[in-house]
Amino acid sequence: MAVRIRLSRHGRKKRPIYYVVVADSRTPRDGRFVEKLGVFNPNVHPAEFDVDLDRAFYWVMTGAQPSDAVRTMLSREGVLLRKHLQIGVNKGALTQEEADKRYQDWRSEKIAKYEKIASDKAQAKADEQARIEAEILKLREAEKAEVDAKAAAEAEKKAAEEAKAAEEAAANATEEAPAETEEAAPKAEATEEAPKEEKKEE
Repeated sequence: MAVRIRLSRHGRKKRPIYYVVVADSRTPRDGRFVEKLGVFNPNVHPAEFDVDLDRAFYWVMTGAQPSDAVRTMLSREGVLLRKHLQIGVNKGALTQEEADKRYQDWRSEKIAKYEKIASDKAQAKADEQARIEAEILKLREAEKAEVDAKAAAEAEKKAAEEAKAAEEAAANATEEAPAETEEAAPKAEATEEAPKEEKKEE
């Protein structure tokens, strides 16, 4: 029986979730399987690959052939490197302790690399958020300054109009005052002439 490690599709339409299974190569894709190793979920970012690595290593060492997609995932998780080191141990090229140490060093380096990438992404996201907030604050300050400038211009215009109206009122007042004095002067002359005429009559 040719044993394969492959993906079995499940989930709903257009949002698949794949089981990583060990199955006979002659069975249908979503049919019977020997063992379920884990789950591959491509609907999240980054894609989730949750597999029992020890059982995957066991099946790879037993002779199960992974599909192309599963081979890529197992290679990223270090299962194929562990197989390579174990073959070296079986041939006597290195000891089990050396193989385990190399594998653990690779795992720790890989984990540190992923953590650095995640931290860099988080830092870049925080920097971008800070830049956006700074731009928003700058735009708000510019809008506030523009509104204040418009308000100051309107106040200045209103003050100028009030001053102009006050000047016009003062000019009108000065024009009306001489006319009143001129009207009062003939009346005074008339009152002065009246007593003179009375004296003459006497």
